[in-house]
Amino acid sequence: MTEDTIPLPAQPRATTSDFSPEDAVNAFIEPMRAATTYVAYGCAARHFLYWLKLQCIPISTLDAAVLRRFAGHDCSCPRYSAAQLRDPYYINRVRRFVRFLEDRGDIPIVSDFADLDQHLGRYADHLASLGYNRWSQRGLNSTAQHFALWLRASRIGWHDVTATVIERFARHDCDCGEGRKQGGISQTGIERRRRGASRFFAFLRESGCVAAHEPAQTREPVLEAYGNWLHQHRGATEKSIDRYVSEVARWLPELGPDPSGYQASSLRALVMNQPASRSRASIRMTATVLRSFLRFHAANGRCRPELQHAVPSVAPYRLSTLPRYADQAAIEQIISACGADTPTRIRDRAIILLLARLGLRAGDVWLMRITDIDWQHGLLRVHGKGRRSIHLPLPQDAGDAVAAYLADVRPIVAEERLFLRLCAPFTPLASSSEISGILARHLVRAGITGVPSGAHMFRHSLATRLLRQGAGLEAVGAVLRHRSPDTTAIYAKVDIPMLQKIAQPWPGDLAC
Repeated sequence: MTEDTIPLPAQPRATTSDFSPEDAVNAFIEPMRAATTYVAYGCAARHFLYWLKLQCIPISTLDAAVLRRFAGHDCSCPRYSAAQLRDPYYINRVRRFVRFLEDRGDIPIVSDFADLDQHLGRYADHLASLGYNRWSQRGLNSTAQHFALWLRASRIGWHDVTATVIERFARHDCDCGEGRKQGGISQTGIERRRRGASRFFAFLRESGCVAAHEPAQTREPVLEAYGNWLHQHRGATEKSIDRYVSEVARWLPELGPDPSGYQASSLRALVMNQPASRSRASIRMTATVLRSFLRFHAANGRCRPELQHAVPSVAPYRLSTLPRYADQAAIEQIISACGADTPTRIRDRAIILLLARLGLRAGDVWLMRITDIDWQHGLLRVHGKGRRSIHLPLPQDAGDAVAAYLADVRPIVAEERLFLRLCAPFTPLASSSEISGILARHLVRAGITGVPSGAHMFRHSLATRLLRQGAGLEAVGAVLRHRSPDTTAIYAKVDIPMLQKIAQPWPGDLAC
């Protein structure tokens, strides 16, 4: 442990029998005698100590639960009234008195952080180095102080902090004497607390102030082994592994723990007896994952290989719907609406131009790196599905937009991803769904209606335009990087001129 490591829980300075209530109150209000409020603080402290004596509660056992009992008791104490307890400032004076006793050592605490001010100062310097502005630093530091205060009142040590503890802090009905005095936080407050506490605790671990925990195994052994098999033998990405493992975890108790006892009838029943609320795509996902799970067990000799053929197929109806697209005029209107008057719009314009001109998926843009651009030859390397990479020509207007973003907007940070958030700490976008969110925000801002809001709309629109300009399905499939011609065949239904040439007269219009 380093010299900055959080110390062991503090021991009480004196035993309960050595504790003098009047001496404690006098020591508490002594620094306040120059202010007129010292009488009110002394009154609140004496009231609390008198109630503790009536309840026979030792001073060394005080915690947040005792404070809540005091704040809610039906007061009949001499010289005091229940009206005082309804005053949040009165209860906060009691909390300050309890923290004073904790600092003196009269009350043992498990989350004593003697160098908290020093660590908060380092945390503020860390936030400043990441580029946070003054107001963001103030908010994150305030949440860090609040988190430390809540841990102290809850008697939770720093070494016991987990994601569950942070979630409890984010959602607690605040009576810490910090922030809102009445409690009742909004959803924005919950997210702010969760984010601030997580960042402060991560900083403490990275700086060595809190020993890092070994990650607990949250999956069952069979699910962990299945995930490893998907990664090593099937080349699946982490996102795909999480989706497959979560699906197996949903119905594994129904299937049973022993693969050697699996029967064809039970496998069929697992797929066929799905809840009515599940969509056809979800049921098809169940069948796909079940076959993969059976191949995993068969590869390790734990079940019969032919069982995977017992899983029934679910009809996909791939060509039953029309692709949602926008005409070229609407596409140009969306691009013009982006503008280039703010850093955010310059970045968003580059993203939308790449989607519109090249028909990229949102995930393609999300994964794009600076090194994927070959400026000398005007090429762009795209990392598509199945870990397949391909070089595409970079259109002039899209290249100009990306160059403007790199020269004037993108923060200078050690990050390979091309598109970053423009607020500190300048991290990459969280997922590909944020790409679609960027398009949706610009549609609302520009007042454009009647256009699909997903990023895939640009891909459908490009394919439709190419077909109507005379390109064949093979050429469209090459541009969109489809592995199967069946995937491209859906766009044949939007080629209206071609369909008009081959359409037959409706029999009802013919004379008998």
